[in-house]
Amino acid sequence: MLSAQDLVVSYGKLPVLNGLSVRFDAGGVTALVGPNGCGKSTLLKSILGLMPKSGGSITLDDVPIETIPRRKLASRIAYLPQENHCPDYIVLGELIELAGYARYSLFGGPSAKDRALFRDVLQTVGLADMAHVPVNSLSGGQRQRAWIAMVLAQDADIILMDEPVNHLDMKYQYAVLDLVRTLGRDQGKTVIAVLHDLNLASAFADKVVMVSNGQATFSGPTQDVITPENIRT
Repeated sequence: MLSAQDLVVSYGKLPVLNGLSVRFDAGGVTALVGPNGCGKSTLLKSILGLMPKSGGSITLDDVPIETIPRRKLASRIAYLPQENHCPDYIVLGELIELAGYARYSLFGGPSAKDRALFRDVLQTVGLADMAHVPVNSLSGGQRQRAWIAMVLAQDADIILMDEPVNHLDMKYQYAVLDLVRTLGRDQGKTVIAVLHDLNLASAFADKVVMVSNGQATFSGPTQDVITPENIRT
């Protein structure tokens, strides 16, 4: 469904992805793991065209990703970066409404179906009674859950998450990843998440891609990839 072939991406003259090849099939949760600076976040940004590639290809359903119009791409792929910012005047409900932009008509807004989805995702992340609260007044953990709700409200087939449980306490780490697993297994979403905790990756991911030195060193079912030998490597 989504694949990269011989992908090369650099920061200036420094290559970060150096011939990386990986395929993400439809459905399920794939964890991207590896040391800091190995290219996990860069891979997600490259998929979205936020980082220019100097070699290789990225395709979605065998179509080069750069040929897909941005609005159409937004209806297919949702993205949660590591850091998020919004103006002080935005309240949580307005933030969630922005997620449906790719579905709205030129002069239209959220439909009744959209609004029901927005309510559901706020309930899911434990913020159902806070739609009127300014986003920037929420605690760090609440803000992270707010951005996760926005990504879920986009209702895309593919969800890219860069450290989605960062800043969350253990209760919400498990709650969010349990939700992510449900999206992949029960709703057929394709979830690709950067995770640093190998225990969480082992518990919640169907597949794991180990990234090292700008390449996908190991890839496959979680139980086959997260082994003592591969971790040492």
